[in-house]
Amino acid sequence: MTNDQIIYTVAIGSGVLGLIAYIAFILIPAWGAYSRIWQRVAASFLTLYVLAAFIIAGAAGGAAVVYFWDRLGS
Repeated sequence: MTNDQIIYTVAIGSGVLGLIAYIAFILIPAWGAYSRIWQRVAASFLTLYVLAAFIIAGAAGGAAVVYFWDRLGS
């Protein structure tokens, strides 16, 4: 396996696990908290803001690691 294939495998695996965690821990509880269909749809739509916040936080954390990677040892 080349380095690029390893990077792609890890990125895809992380994305899939993140999506599964979003569905299991955020989307399903939001859907189950309401009984009317319009409330469930609205709650499900609002969870996309939570997903976006997690994506932004993860990207910022990854960017910080890349930026400070060579500075941490010295």
